[in-house]
Formats: sequence, structure tokens, C-alpha cells
Amino acid sequence: MAAVASTSKISQQQLLYCQICSFPPEYCEFSSKSSKCKQWLSDTHPSLFTKYYSQDAIDDKLANLTLEQREALDKDLAKKERKEEAKAEKEKQRVMASKVIVKRMERNKRKFVTGVHGLEAFDIDLKKAAKLFANKFATGASVTKNPQGEDEIHIQGDVADEVEEMILDPDDKKAFAVFAGKVGEDQVEVVVEKPKKKAS
Repeated sequence: MAAVASTSKISQQQLLYCQICSFPPEYCEFSSKSSKCKQWLSDTHPSLFTKYYSQDAIDDKLANLTLEQREALDKDLAKKERKEEAKAEKEKQRVMASKVIVKRMERNKRKFVTGVHGLEAFDIDLKKAAKLFANKFATGASVTKNPQGEDEIHIQGDVADEVEEMILDPDDKKAFAVFAGKVGEDQVEVVVEKPKKKAS
């Protein structure tokens, strides 16, 4: 006897993931950012917050734990959160101390290349930035490795001042979409790199 094909459709399920830690909401308690996760869930999905993290829900979860186990769990979570906050603060300080170096490099016979280094410290996509520069200046722009092995953007032509202006301009919508105002005015430095003289 031939098998009868099922006519029922498979329903699509919508899954929710925390926008802070990327775990499913019921697992946010194991995240090192659990307090921020819970705040996000409370603000955006109050019914789920009540389901997983109301006092009744917490009491149900802790019912099978001894007092020592509860205290150990609380200490562990507090330690994770302190570590995460310290890490975030360290990252913030690193970004504040970072600089974008825009180099005006003379090649030969009055030909210039503009190099842009340090954008990656501000979480800026170098490929998108290179494409933006190429379109803006109607010239070649690519991401290459510098002698130190770090990524930097090379733009054909002497456009160092214009690049600095683009990085800092909040009114240029296309530039702002890439740089997003992440770089401060005191974090951009334009330098001139002279060609090395050949030994005679």
C-alpha cells in the first residue's frame, strides 16, 4: 500500500536571543552580563522576564539548592560581572588612547599615496572604509599589510586632509554610516612620510 503524503504544513518558529549576551533568555543567568541581560529582557519582553526571573521563578529554581550552594552561585555571578565590567572599562580606555594615523606618502616623481592606519581599533570595517574612499576620490583604495604586519588602507593620491575631514564629518551621511562618529578630533593625526633616499 502506497504511503499517503502528509498535507500538514510545518509551522515556522520564531526564536528569541538576548541582544546583550546572545544566549536564549532562559540561559542569561549563566552569562557574565546577566544583570544587563535581565534589564534588557525586562524592558523588551516583560512577560518572559516574569516567566524566568520573577521572584517566584527564582524561588522555584533555588528550591533544590542548599544555602551554601546559593551563596556560592551568587558569589560566582558577582565575580563574573565584575570581571566583565573591568574588561569593558579596559576596552573603553584602549579605544580612548587609540589614534588614527593618516600618512601622506611621497612615492616618486611627485606621486603620492595616502595611508590610513588605526581604524580597526575603533571597530570600523576597513573594507567598507576603503570602498568609501575609492568612491569619494574616484581612485584606487585597498586594504594592505604595512611593514609591521598590520592592516591599513592605501589610497592613490594626496588626499590626507580630505580623509581626515571625512572621518570626522558628522554631516556626511555616507561617511557617518561607516565611521559612526567613533573617532574624536584629537584621535586623528596627519603625518608626512618622506621617501627614503637611496644610498649612493
